[in-house]
Amino acid sequence: MKKTFLLLYIALTFTLVTTTACAADKVPAHPHIEVVTTEGTFTLELDGKAAPLTVANFLKMVDSGFYNGTVFHRVIPGFMAQGGGYTPGFKEKHWVPTVPNESGNGLSNLRGTIAMARTGDPHSANSQFFINVVNNVGQDASSPNLDPVKNTVRGRWGYTVFGFVMEKMDVVDKIVNAESAPNGPDGAPAPIVPIVIKKISRVSYD
Repeated sequence: MKKTFLLLYIALTFTLVTTTACAADKVPAHPHIEVVTTEGTFTLELDGKAAPLTVANFLKMVDSGFYNGTVFHRVIPGFMAQGGGYTPGFKEKHWVPTVPNESGNGLSNLRGTIAMARTGDPHSANSQFFINVVNNVGQDASSPNLDPVKNTVRGRWGYTVFGFVMEKMDVVDKIVNAESAPNGPDGAPAPIVPIVIKKISRVSYD
């Protein structure tokens, strides 16, 4: 019985490593993404080397036009701005695949980084993302730590960082500081005037 479990574990580990390697080979190392919103435009640089599965999934959604017309539905000054899952009126928009957690990739939830939102299930990241507007790495008692904790007793998964805002972080600051009310999904603080993502697309330098 132990031998069977060992062989199964080895097989699953090999499959995961192979899948990750294949994903890393096919995903651009540092694609640039333009995010056009009703509050302005900012540009992202993604890290396909550190988070190949997450970046691959994000690029599929970008290329399909999934994000176009969605809103920032949760904004918390001094924390982060979240979007990518609802249209105006907070009608949920569904994207079927979920992405394995890649939070142990060496990228931290620092100001300006983009990370995947999720539920309590560490591998439930789907379409929703958030942008950190401060360092959320537990640097002091009042700071949340969104990075993974590596500890044999109290270890836990973090939130996968997969890129950063390379241009116009001031637009993100404007978004997160928009006047809000607890009228978003599950009472989340959402902008009173909807902030719509008009379009997300890859930047081409051809």
